[in-house]
Amino acid sequence: MKRLFCAALLLAGGQAHAETLFVTLEKDNALAVVDPIEGKLIKTVPVGQRPRGIVLSKDLQQLYIAAGDDDTLQIVDTNTLQVIGTLPSGEDPETFAINPEGNRLYVSNEDDSLVTAIDIPSKKAVKQIKVGVEPEPVAVSPDSKWVVNASEATNMVHWIEQKSLKIVDNTLVDTRPRGMAFTADSKQLWVTSELGGTATVIDAETRKIIKTIKFEVPGVTKDMIQPVGVAIDQNRKWAYVALGPANRVALINAQTLEVENYFLVGQRVWNLAFSPDQKRLYTTNGVSNDISIIDLEAMSVSKSIGVGHYPWGVAVKP
Repeated sequence: MKRLFCAALLLAGGQAHAETLFVTLEKDNALAVVDPIEGKLIKTVPVGQRPRGIVLSKDLQQLYIAAGDDDTLQIVDTNTLQVIGTLPSGEDPETFAINPEGNRLYVSNEDDSLVTAIDIPSKKAVKQIKVGVEPEPVAVSPDSKWVVNASEATNMVHWIEQKSLKIVDNTLVDTRPRGMAFTADSKQLWVTSELGGTATVIDAETRKIIKTIKFEVPGVTKDMIQPVGVAIDQNRKWAYVALGPANRVALINAQTLEVENYFLVGQRVWNLAFSPDQKRLYTTNGVSNDISIIDLEAMSVSKSIGVGHYPWGVAVKP
């Protein structure tokens, strides 16, 4: 009875738990709501078709979800879990990012080789920026200077000045870039390359490559090592890279840029997200239909939670 009461409080927007996870389920056309502290799935709610990318609003009251087959970004109320509106995303949205001010989203339109800039208050697309072929990951620097996008077919990172919304530089990376993240100080950009099997660390001031990190997992063939999601802690002590079909998350010393360990998680690990206190890391595992929780104090995988078919994106609400 106590647990049911706590779950009810959580869904009503109470502070009964430390955090809530929202996980997009690509094959279920649904959103999974998870209590990671209790280690259980609370609820699954329907959303648009083929949901993938997911981002929280700055005030934590709304979720933005890329419904790729509906060609839109849906707005979901985090308290009622109801779809309350849409944003114009362009065709087949998959990945997108929000700026630190919380008033603009940047969406990749893979089929059209575009990045669409969306003004959230007016719910209007303010500009479409021509980029390379098959644009995929997007990130915004914490200092708001850069919007970066990487194109899969041209293997290139496009540096877009957020103020002018113009491309001012490009950086070549390894084959098929799929994930990217800035360090908290905005000084570095980390880019994963799915087919290259690497993670590239780039100096944000010069846009030059600092190092390309390679992965070797004992007992796993190179073709199974396909880096996708990347997360770097606030102190730039550790970085984590999801290695796809290798079913591992790489632990990288973010100072020495050396791989120090691998965590065995679920099958086809895709995306990553920290808990608010950065004591846990959550992974979405597409083929095993679950999420894994990595205890970052113990440096071990603590549990897995079944969530539904093809979990893709994850957002964490404190």
